[in-house]
Amino acid sequence: MVQIQSGSITIDGFNIGHLALDQLRSRIAIIPQDSFLFSGSIKENLDPTQQHSDTQLWRVLEKCHLKKVVDNLGGLEADVAERGKHFSVGQRQLVCLARAMLTRARVLCIDEATASVDLTTDELLQETIREEFRHHTVLTIAHRINTILDSDRVIVMSHGKVASLHHLIIC
Repeated sequence: MVQIQSGSITIDGFNIGHLALDQLRSRIAIIPQDSFLFSGSIKENLDPTQQHSDTQLWRVLEKCHLKKVVDNLGGLEADVAERGKHFSVGQRQLVCLARAMLTRARVLCIDEATASVDLTTDELLQETIREEFRHHTVLTIAHRINTILDSDRVIVMSHGKVASLHHLIIC
């Protein structure tokens, strides 16, 4: 998420080079390959700017299949521990998904978010993304075919350039 040096990137018909970097960052939610949780409470990790009610946080946790896990840890004020060690790798990805859902960003960028998770968690992530981001632009960086099965279009990149573009038709 750095300022574009050359060329252009257009999302939903808008050249993102016309946005200041802070504006762009506020409009894109990112789920990285290696999830990152901050030291602090679950609540602070989900809502670092304290813009949401506890009810909203619990609702998002439920949609991300984390309500029971968080409840068992002691609730929203429970400590995530250093680098989120109270959570499995898959659960940390689900926390990142919950954080992304709370941003209400119109664009979601997923950087191989399911690469390190088990098949069950992969399915939970895909199901939640499919349901909660169906009216959003979702950019997915993927190396596995099952990660892009819900995509409308697939761009194959080579050396930083578009090698081919495919429109998927699911029958």
